[in-house]
Amino acid sequence: MKRKRKETAVAATACQLRGSNSHPFGALRGFVPLGGGEERIYRELREAIPVLDAAVGKLVRLSGGFQVRCKNAQAQKSLEDFLKNVPCGHGQVGIDSFLGGYMDSLLTVGRAVGEMVVAGDKLHSVCWGDVTQLQAHEGESPLDVVLYGPDQHGMPRPLPYQHLLLFTTLNPEPGHPYGVSLFRGMPFLAEILMKIYAAIGANWERAGNVRYSVICKGGENMDPAAAQEQGKQIAKEWARAMEDSKNGTVRDFVAVGDVQIKVIGGEAPILDSQVPVKQILEQLVAKTGLPPFLLGLSWSTTERMSTQQADILTSELWALRRSVEPVVRKVCKTFLALEGLDDRVEIEWNDISLQDITEEARAELYSAQAAKYRSEAGI
Repeated sequence: MKRKRKETAVAATACQLRGSNSHPFGALRGFVPLGGGEERIYRELREAIPVLDAAVGKLVRLSGGFQVRCKNAQAQKSLEDFLKNVPCGHGQVGIDSFLGGYMDSLLTVGRAVGEMVVAGDKLHSVCWGDVTQLQAHEGESPLDVVLYGPDQHGMPRPLPYQHLLLFTTLNPEPGHPYGVSLFRGMPFLAEILMKIYAAIGANWERAGNVRYSVICKGGENMDPAAAQEQGKQIAKEWARAMEDSKNGTVRDFVAVGDVQIKVIGGEAPILDSQVPVKQILEQLVAKTGLPPFLLGLSWSTTERMSTQQADILTSELWALRRSVEPVVRKVCKTFLALEGLDDRVEIEWNDISLQDITEEARAELYSAQAAKYRSEAGI
């Protein structure tokens, strides 16, 4: 058994998932959800709307870290050292870096994939890959998932070392084996929001850089040649006055006749975008589950996180933790088994603290005082 395990480990030294692929921008327009090809849309949503990108980052960071508890002291020390120093690729070190990229893909695409890279008979590194390049198929059992990747000709083939792959889906539906992205339902509203922002930018480009209309009246009875010459002189003097103003000097514009100067488009009102933008952002932020002020949206001067909001957000973070915990446990058990140590391990997540520390301390003080009064009163 040991020789067979060693032969399998040696054959799996090559990394199967690493690769790079760029996603072109501009697919938000005309989006129709088809159930499996919207990954590029979700990534562009994060690039186009910074609030959504910040929401994913905050959900990943708020999920926090974890501790491992082994039955054996030697296994405990070896596993802690491995989780702290394991290479994860792209210059990242530590299991927390792997979990950050893994959760990021899970929230953005709805599924995430990783790989345990074995060198010799040791677990060398743990890395995450681009899950959009893979296909998930049902295995021999309905409970098994087989991952397919492109071969040298671009045709899908089952990856050879399925036991070294890590795969997680977020809220999968019965219709297909892929998970559901956090951004599902957002592209329609995001397209409207981007139209508003694009219109604001175009209006400021036109109205912010002021253009003038110079009209000289009283030239009806003049000779056409003289009127044309006067127009050229006025245009020349106006250009000189504007050029001097750009250089920081003040120059008066002097012209003969009834001259009117107006700002082109100065009378046209600019539409107020605060109400529609706020309505759309409310829908987008509600989908993330984060309070608006955590994303820099101060819609109320007294806005703060209530106890109910903290409890709801905590439950969302625990649900995300439960989704990735099997992957963490599989990495830990694989490392301990290859090291020949007791592979019994428990994952203990760090506490999620979202409440005001001062309020928590005051609540503990009141509880202790109440317990003291009951004790003195003999209740």
